[in-house]
Amino acid sequence: MTVIAVKLDDLLHDRRMTLTELAERVGITLANLSILKTGKARAIRFSTLEAICQVLACQPGDLLEFQPDSGAREAPKPGRAAS
Repeated sequence: MTVIAVKLDDLLHDRRMTLTELAERVGITLANLSILKTGKARAIRFSTLEAICQVLACQPGDLLEFQPDSGAREAPKPGRAAS
C-alpha cells in the first residue's frame, strides 16, 4: 500500500520542540496534531501545512514523504502511454 509518511517527530526532535508547543504556536488542537503525527490523518489543509512549515522553518517535503508500494508499477512518464 502506498503511504504518505509524516516526519513530524523527526522535525520536532531536531528543533527541540514538543507537540504541545507546536500545537499552541500553530493554533490547532493537540488532538488534531497528534492524528497528523501518527499518520492517521486522511487530509491536511494547505493553511495548516503552511502554518506548521512556518513554525518549524521547513518545507512541505521535509514534513511529508511519499513511500510507494514496493509491488506497485512505476508510473508512466509524462507524454508517454502506459504499456
